[in-house]
Amino acid sequence: MRPSWSNSKWLTAKATYRRWCLVKTEAQVHLRHRILSEVLSWAWVAAAFLLIHGTLVQARVIPSGSMERTLLVGDHLLMSRFGYDAGVPFTGWHVRLWREPHRQQVVIFRAPLPGTPDYVKRVIGLPGDTLEIHRGVVWVNGQPLAERYLNEPPNPRENLTAVKVPPESYFVMGDNRENSYDSRFWGFVPRSAIVGTPLVIYMSLQAPEGAWDAGQIHERLYAYLNAVAHPRLVRWKRLFTTF
Repeated sequence: MRPSWSNSKWLTAKATYRRWCLVKTEAQVHLRHRILSEVLSWAWVAAAFLLIHGTLVQARVIPSGSMERTLLVGDHLLMSRFGYDAGVPFTGWHVRLWREPHRQQVVIFRAPLPGTPDYVKRVIGLPGDTLEIHRGVVWVNGQPLAERYLNEPPNPRENLTAVKVPPESYFVMGDNRENSYDSRFWGFVPRSAIVGTPLVIYMSLQAPEGAWDAGQIHERLYAYLNAVAHPRLVRWKRLFTTF
């Protein structure tokens, strides 16, 4: 028969082991709960980001001078999609929403050529409008259109015979008329192609046009690093310009 003190030690050790197992189990459960809570928190953040990115705002960079002086090459802006278009994450699906562009509003739309980045232009003609250009001056429904935003005076050599804008379509032009590929060349923009309108310029950098073309990662990175080294390349006065 074991001495009483040995039996007591054995019972104490057994109880201690059980308590240790219980504490270990509770710690594991607590750790699992913490991990699950963290995963759910990040899942909500990701879901909120996808919702905002798909339906509210997106970042854009202006790659060309077709909208000068309103938008300059290297302007970084936030585009508001609210009310215009909702994109389904990880798909090419888009849902048209309730807002309609108004005349002389700057809009962003899917390019008429497949595989081309989105275009940004100004709405000149609305559905049902009759539009023509005479000696560089735009006429809408028999009235000349006042265009104080133009980069240069109208070109007297430019003419366009009268056209009627179809339903659910828009006639768009760039503010820099001599350097803009727009409805004068490829026709009308369907309402379903319009995805948003500029909201605010959050950064504007001086760099060659090619730096902002799609796929030019190295040139774009160089432009950012160059701006850090030379702050004068930042157009500070353009920051936080709203539309």
